[in-house]
Amino acid sequence: MKVGVPAWIDEHLLGKFPEGIALERIPSKPEQEIEVEFWVAPTSAKAVREILPHIRGVKVVQSMMAGVDWLRPLVPEGAVLCDGMGLHNTPTAEWTVTAILSSLKFFPFYRDLQHSQQWQRVSEADGIYRNLHRGQELSKFKVLQEELSGKRVLIVGYGSIGRSIEERLLPFGVEIVRMARSEREGVEPINRLHAVLPEVDVVVLIVPLTDETRGLIGEAELALMRQGALLVNAARGPVVKTDALVAALEAGRMRAALDVTDPEPLPEGHPLWTAPNLLLTPHIAGSSPLSMSRAMDLAAAQVRRYLKGEPLENVVTGSY
Repeated sequence: MKVGVPAWIDEHLLGKFPEGIALERIPSKPEQEIEVEFWVAPTSAKAVREILPHIRGVKVVQSMMAGVDWLRPLVPEGAVLCDGMGLHNTPTAEWTVTAILSSLKFFPFYRDLQHSQQWQRVSEADGIYRNLHRGQELSKFKVLQEELSGKRVLIVGYGSIGRSIEERLLPFGVEIVRMARSEREGVEPINRLHAVLPEVDVVVLIVPLTDETRGLIGEAELALMRQGALLVNAARGPVVKTDALVAALEAGRMRAALDVTDPEPLPEGHPLWTAPNLLLTPHIAGSSPLSMSRAMDLAAAQVRRYLKGEPLENVVTGSY
């Protein structure tokens, strides 16, 4: 059996695959037809589109990404798509906890003071912050530090990454509210979002991008959040309506930490770049030096299942 992998995968990682298969290293721009039965797809839509006209005989497409909303429309007809669920649990969960703590401790603001070479103690720093954010409803206490302990955190999207986030947050003494598409024991259904938003301090978005989740958080939802609440988006940019978020940030109603945006990449001059109380990273939450090793572990295990006629894991079906 032929297994296709991106040509840029390190040679030592290919040793994870079982013996007896033929590995085809597929360049980003093939010049001839390539016959493979099991295809480990590249990580970008552009690369997949470059390869598709040249690839033949594909029966299984294994993604190296947990989110496959972009890949589904590109999968050859009749092929089974398997996502990379679990590959990004650790880095994404760590990014989320870091983003929450950084926001609650006002690290972006203190970083700005560092760059302007200002050593300001709490009282002076508080005065600078209040001058920068006039009109915002701030605590009467002059402390630019909040405690995560005791906060109520809503995790919207309680899959493997959501559970990993919960595991890392619980030792901080938070109360977790879980939410997913369908209700089950201990998990709120997503149709209760409006009822839950006013009751939490932090909202973490970690849902796949679907017709149901596109624009999930807009003006109405942001208005329901508590004054000074924190919105964390580690899902997909279009899950949040950007114009509504910018307006809420500029009004001083809330804070946000985004690893994803809409549009993406964020163009020069976009208002999100300078929006107040926003921590922004360029879609790096799931990245890790261990990512490719984990991806090849998964792909190799899937190939073994396929060769034995066993059910594949992470098969994408239905509405995702």
